[in-house]
Amino acid sequence: MRRIYIDHSATTPVDRRVADEMYRFLTGDNFGNPSSQHSFGWSVNEAVKEAREKVARAIGADQREIVFTSGGTESDNMAIHGAAYTNQKKGNHIITCAAEHHAVLNTVKALGKQGFETTILPVDAYGMVRAEDVEKAITDRTILITIMHANNEVGTIMPIAEIGRLAASRKIIFHVDAVQSFGKIPVDVDELGVNLLSISGHKVYGPKGVGALYIRKGTRWKQTLFHGGAQERLRRAGTENIPGIVGLGKAAELAIENMEEESSRLTRLRDKIIEAITGRIAHVQLTGHPVLRLPNHASFCFEYIEGESMLLHLDMEGIAASSGSACTSGSLEPSHVLLAMGIPHELAHGNLRVTLGKANTEEDVDYFLDTLIPIVEKLRDISPYGETE
Repeated sequence: MRRIYIDHSATTPVDRRVADEMYRFLTGDNFGNPSSQHSFGWSVNEAVKEAREKVARAIGADQREIVFTSGGTESDNMAIHGAAYTNQKKGNHIITCAAEHHAVLNTVKALGKQGFETTILPVDAYGMVRAEDVEKAITDRTILITIMHANNEVGTIMPIAEIGRLAASRKIIFHVDAVQSFGKIPVDVDELGVNLLSISGHKVYGPKGVGALYIRKGTRWKQTLFHGGAQERLRRAGTENIPGIVGLGKAAELAIENMEEESSRLTRLRDKIIEAITGRIAHVQLTGHPVLRLPNHASFCFEYIEGESMLLHLDMEGIAASSGSACTSGSLEPSHVLLAMGIPHELAHGNLRVTLGKANTEEDVDYFLDTLIPIVEKLRDISPYGETE
């Protein structure tokens, strides 16, 4: 059976060149602790420095502004907690939006139970937050704005540079979750005007369990989550994950190598999927912004059927995609992002997300489309939810 993976927003396969780089630090003499004062430690410390420089170069930062973490969730938590508690005497107000990843949204909500005031802004029908709404929400107690660069569920790209200029003019710390955008579209910390920025290795053909947090020099931020040694310039205690860090560095280097060419290729395939599904299948809605969206990302809501059913049937045909719906404790809950966009519960249940990657081909797209259309027809024929007429 043909197998096609089109769920790259969930995770990506490790690039062989990344794996080869990591393997050197899983075998042989490259096992030292980078904090050790001998040749085994010094050589590994040099590898960490090189990886830090690669990550910094990929986002237009200085290598001293990069802190390695265990992934996007930790980076988001470190950024938000660190900014909130460090600046608590100045104010206690945090602004975010309703379409954020749970790593941000739940962190902000948790702080709301610990004495902080929080504003969770609405998004429009495309899943985009308006800079004007951010401006209106700012008070003299606002200390942090945290908005994602691109949405993981619908692919919409947020007006980050505009919000960054707004935050800078008010001297408010600005954090951006760039986990989905990094490696797919240009991410430059100066052009975006961010103080803090989160990335993750496994979204860019790197390993799981490693990420990075950019902290702009001069930002009032202090580590509040971990207590221990002096690693990462006192910003993240704990012995470094050397194979993961080296892998992230290589993945970052490769991500920006052919970004423009790969973005153009994926955009063409993405648009082919969007045109075919919206043109050949009735009662379907494209979700996310029609233009300002990630080049590899297409997301839809189908009437009268459930996304989970589509996923199961696609999987039986060798196709791995995803849905905004999630099954938790036997209860199907629609995506909080889709609901925030004003999509009704019953339609949000019929979500299908297709996220392409560098191994996908035109033939993959044709096979997916030829497979999906009869699946939709079959499911609608037996659907108890309504008529397709």
